Amino acid sequence: MVFVPVCKPVAEEVLSKHVARKVEHVSLHSVGADISASFPRRLRLTRSFEFQQVFKNNTRCADTCITILVGKKKGDCPRLGFAIARKQIPKAVRRNRLKRLFRESFRKAQHRLPAHDLVIMVRREILSCEPEKIRTAVEQHWNSIIKQCEKS
Repeated sequence: MVFVPVCKPVAEEVLSKHVARKVEHVSLHSVGADISASFPRRLRLTRSFEFQQVFKNNTRCADTCITILVGKKKGDCPRLGFAIARKQIPKAVRRNRLKRLFRESFRKAQHRLPAHDLVIMVRREILSCEPEKIRTAVEQHWNSIIKQCEKS
């Protein structure tokens, strides 16, 4: 092993550049992201008992491809969960793509939706649908959920 002497000012300069690079980070504000359209943890169903409550006490909003269960329990804000079975959508890439599409739609509509827990389930027929058709179907579901909850 060979040790090369390094003068102190050069080492400090290199070290300060390296540390400065590590400290620099990107915030949502610096890239111009809309924070109100995020999908934080408080807007998700994360625990199994939360899903079980929705499965036991719900009203359904369904079509040939998508079923949305609306829980009876009211909260502070709407929360979203997914129950997308591997049996229905075998490929993980497709399941994840659908979840991203649903999350995006939920983020845009979350301020209009009632403060209930929502679980989205899909059927195999969704694989033959175009993404734009799925978006419009989900938007129609959100509108019907809003109308249902206004009545009750």
